[in-house]
Amino acid sequence: MRTRTMKTAGTGYPGYRHSVLAALLAGTALLAGCQLQRSAPSNAEIEVVGMKAIQEADASAERKLLSWSQQNLPVAQRELALVYRQRPQQRNAALRLFEQAARGGDVQAAFELGEMLRLGVVNVAPQPLAAAAWYRQAAQQGHARAALALALLYKNGSGVARDDTQAAHWLQAASDAGNAHAMFLLSYFYRAGQGVPQDAARARTLLEESAEHEYPPAIQELAMTVEVGDAHSPRDLHRASHLLKEATEHRHNNWNRY
Repeated sequence: MRTRTMKTAGTGYPGYRHSVLAALLAGTALLAGCQLQRSAPSNAEIEVVGMKAIQEADASAERKLLSWSQQNLPVAQRELALVYRQRPQQRNAALRLFEQAARGGDVQAAFELGEMLRLGVVNVAPQPLAAAAWYRQAAQQGHARAALALALLYKNGSGVARDDTQAAHWLQAASDAGNAHAMFLLSYFYRAGQGVPQDAARARTLLEESAEHEYPPAIQELAMTVEVGDAHSPRDLHRASHLLKEATEHRHNNWNRY
């Protein structure tokens, strides 16, 4: 009787070998994908680690930020820059990280970079003109405080030519984004016709909106306005008294908010 020789699995079966190879490649790709996912944390996760590094001076958290920033994650670069900014000897490194993050599309980093350039750092003089460019980048993407900062540069002619029209434009952008300080300043622009057509009614509306957003100077200004009365409302001593108390309370409770 002839003995049959069984073929070893995979030997002489090209189709089988191809499917095994495909399965191995798929598994490798899946494993690589899982590793990539683990190495790319979410923005929220990075920001939590950033808070820990700043508030608790956690060295392990700082090392994580450094590792992530080296992977060119803009949010990690920004959070590490915030850590470095607290240390005079690392502020130049903070500037570089903020710029990397801003160029990577991080809006908050663009604003923070503008702030550092406007104020200056150790061995680096203030650079308001350079700050204006980064404020503009952030403001164009809806960052309210950047729009306000840019408006103030134009209003004061700091680093850029004084331009009331541009100042009013960026105050409007900041106001539209909900910034109460910008609303308050823009109300003055409309009252005086500075960079915009004079419009007392619009000025009063902006003042009221700023007060509703609990901005203490606006509340106080509104209190003085209603205390004497004007074309938009009669004299109201009761409301004026209430507003003055409210302004005092907000100054005490929100002294560092604006």
